[in-house]
Amino acid sequence: MVVSSLRNGHRVTGLYVGANNARRYFPKDVMEVELQLDHLRIECGLGPNFWQEEPEIHDSRLSLWLESKQWKHSAETLAHLAMIPSGENSFTLGPCPEKGRKTCARRKEKRS
Repeated sequence: MVVSSLRNGHRVTGLYVGANNARRYFPKDVMEVELQLDHLRIECGLGPNFWQEEPEIHDSRLSLWLESKQWKHSAETLAHLAMIPSGENSFTLGPCPEKGRKTCARRKEKRS
């Protein structure tokens, strides 16, 4: 699935998963997910509104990792990332392939 970084000003604050991805990949009884970030494996809690109006993942370690990765994005743009299922409630996070970025951008244009 393609997800994007969340920003508050110039600071990365987490991941935007999106409502469709939240319903498709995250069972409602799951309260946390495991993320593989390069060599680091972390568990991140999912907020109570994750499946409704806030399909976002916030964690200070995730934010620091995202900030350390530039992937040719300026401070004003959102980074699109690949979030690949790697087990039960477990995902590997990494750069999004170029094809995935274009697909994601087209979907966002259609919504506007």
